[in-house]
Amino acid sequence: MKMSLAVMTALLGLSATTAQAAETIDPDRIAFAATGDWDKDGSSDLAMLVAPAEGSDEDHAVYIYLNDGDTGRLKLKSVVPNKVWGDLTMVGRAPSITALANGSILITTHNDSVGRDRWEQKLTIAYRNFDFAVAGYTYASYDTLNPDDTTDCDFNVLTGKGMRNGKPVAITGELIFLKDWTDDRGQSMCGLE
Repeated sequence: MKMSLAVMTALLGLSATTAQAAETIDPDRIAFAATGDWDKDGSSDLAMLVAPAEGSDEDHAVYIYLNDGDTGRLKLKSVVPNKVWGDLTMVGRAPSITALANGSILITTHNDSVGRDRWEQKLTIAYRNFDFAVAGYTYASYDTLNPDDTTDCDFNVLTGKGMRNGKPVAITGELIFLKDWTDDRGQSMCGLE
């Protein structure tokens, strides 16, 4: 994996120094990292998925750093603990985080290996109102024993417009910050509650 200067800078000085984060990040717990221009200021920013401490029953945390523009340093903007499901020890269940060309962050979780119910969930995160909001939600699932049992939905959370099982649907659009998001909200949009 090719590391950018922003990722290397963050990994070397990853002391979480804001009130939001009371711990120093052990580099061994960094599960995935991506760089992009989240706040569209022309500088490279950083987003990471950080695995919980060993023995914890929490999910991965999301750490998002913004370049301060003046010194070129990355400063911690947001820590969202216990947010992203995933299993780093079993194939087909590791979460990922990537940068999209439009400056958004894509967080993907999936189960491609355990049980008959296989699924993939994607959250598109965008910088809105000086915080990070869930702008898009995509979910697809299938039953390995019943190929006709599938679900597919894709929503723009901000506008409420989307597709559910190949048909256009609309719900009430909302500005939901990542810290307030639950997967149950997305499941409800897909009619899976």
